[in-house]
Amino acid sequence: MKKIILILGILLLASQSWAAHLKLEKEYQREWCERHGGVLEYVLDDRARVDCLTEDYAIEFDFGPKWAEAIGQALYYAAKTNRMPGVVLIMEFPGDEKYLHRLQVVAQNYGIWVWTVRE
Repeated sequence: MKKIILILGILLLASQSWAAHLKLEKEYQREWCERHGGVLEYVLDDRARVDCLTEDYAIEFDFGPKWAEAIGQALYYAAKTNRMPGVVLIMEFPGDEKYLHRLQVVAQNYGIWVWTVRE
């Protein structure tokens, strides 16, 4: 019986690490960008890729825990495209609310537009 419980526990932990996200980031990008009339994966002159480029915004997508990284990328893409910076924060889990709050604090100070997508 102890072996069965141990095996079930290992399988449960392994399955959680395999399914770190509900969907791939590129799936969220494609759905959102098409809905907002943007260009998906716009390539810059230095080969960096803007996740979604709209008429007004250069937008970076990222999952909640990577909120800070998304800020830097959005600011860089905006500078390179002469657009306003934007971040779409992917909110898959209840704990992601804390990341949204952190992002909003910085975004308010630096003129970054913030959207969210939720599964």
